[in-house]
Amino acid sequence: MNLENIYHQELMQFVQDHLKEDPAQLLLRHKNVPGIDLKIAAQQIAMRQKAAKKLPFWASHPSLIFPPSLSMEQCSSELTAAYKAKLVLGQTFIDLTGGFAVDTFYIGKNFKSVSYLERQQELVELARYNLSRLLMDQEIKLSLVHGESIQFIEESQANYDVLFVDPARRGSGNQKMYQLKDLEPDVSQNWDILKAKAKVILIKASPMLDIRAALKELPEINEVHVVAVKNEVKELLFLYSGKHEPLKVVATELGSKSVQQFSFKVEEETNATVNYSLPQKFLVLPYACILKGGAFKSFAQQFGLNKLHPHTHLYTADELTGPVHGRVFEVLEELKLDKKTLKTRFPNGKVNVLTRNYPIKPDQIKKRYKLKDGGDDYLIGCTLLDGKTAVLRCRLSQEDS
Repeated sequence: MNLENIYHQELMQFVQDHLKEDPAQLLLRHKNVPGIDLKIAAQQIAMRQKAAKKLPFWASHPSLIFPPSLSMEQCSSELTAAYKAKLVLGQTFIDLTGGFAVDTFYIGKNFKSVSYLERQQELVELARYNLSRLLMDQEIKLSLVHGESIQFIEESQANYDVLFVDPARRGSGNQKMYQLKDLEPDVSQNWDILKAKAKVILIKASPMLDIRAALKELPEINEVHVVAVKNEVKELLFLYSGKHEPLKVVATELGSKSVQQFSFKVEEETNATVNYSLPQKFLVLPYACILKGGAFKSFAQQFGLNKLHPHTHLYTADELTGPVHGRVFEVLEELKLDKKTLKTRFPNGKVNVLTRNYPIKPDQIKKRYKLKDGGDDYLIGCTLLDGKTAVLRCRLSQEDS
């Protein structure tokens, strides 16, 4: 397939000229433009609009070609790809599941030799086209292969410093899959093969994956990285480096203003003790990546906080000695959850609602009492140390990162 014949200069210029337009409206308005395949042009405009936030550097590059929607949805963002690039070093690198080649590009920039493998021929051609332009100023030996990952690695005579794999998370019926054993390739089933071919292995997995279950399948993993962007967990990364060290979990919040990390050893979390108390002046909700990583006791210890209840992952203190990796609320009062009280406190019906270990979900509370998110106040429903539930009116004291 000659992509330059399909995505020729006139088409790419048309895309640039209409980048801010609605692709659907564009197709309706322009019935025919000589020399331009309007469906292809509209698809490129739509994908570039999606890429503007997820892949701003790529979106700013006028000559790159973007893939169909599913590949755009599944690829890493620039933020998370750049994060992965900082975790590994070496001379030779292979990406066994290349896809749109975002991770190949960002991780591969640090290596002398880069191999990209992908089972979809169309994506291989796309990666060849894009990487030749993105890496044109760098002295990297680049190899792109169309093939099945495990078969290729078994038959190859080469060994690598770093091997990266992002197993496909879609089943035969296009349903989303999460467990490692259900993905392709199955890294747990083929672990010995991968280990024989690389000194370091980095696995990207779904944020929905159960970390403990995954570690039972891959007991030799050295580090787990829980990566969140603006307090939403985006990726789980499992790093094998061959070191005989206690397992470490690193929770990373890639915020709009800063990067915050919280790391702990799993054995330290197991042995940690935590104090419990009723709500004090401040209430702390840890970042999503910290909770996903399972630092329920370590978090309290490190920041000198008390917990509200063993299963309520909210923390409290009368005084905070410094910044905390989470959202900090000032507790104003405990409220009775009834229509009269809520109408008095929030006459316009606007208040933000959160719950932790509480029998009613936020959406149910909002529907039942006709509330809408908004304003400066928060209603936080939770279970306290005596097992009783409470609803606290709070105000945000420390903004998200």
